[in-house]
Amino acid sequence: MSMSDETRRLGDYHDQEKEADMVLREVYGALKAKGYNPISQLVGYLLSGDPAYITSHMGARNMIRRLERDELLEELLRHYVRHLEIASTDG
Repeated sequence: MSMSDETRRLGDYHDQEKEADMVLREVYGALKAKGYNPISQLVGYLLSGDPAYITSHMGARNMIRRLERDELLEELLRHYVRHLEIASTDG
């Protein structure tokens, strides 16, 4: 693999990371707007893969299905770990 291929893949990775972050934020907002508990609904979706856990309000169901569940889990874990690292440096 050439150096230019690695750089391109790294760029694609960051684009996927940004997309996962955006999707989670939008879906969270749509669930909250409809009066659902966003955490419970997202957990149900991530565990089962059943899109019925996600409202179609604001296109949230279609939006979340654009990404693989493992990509969404990676983004959630990434945010959690960042939070832990910040908390450990603050305390």
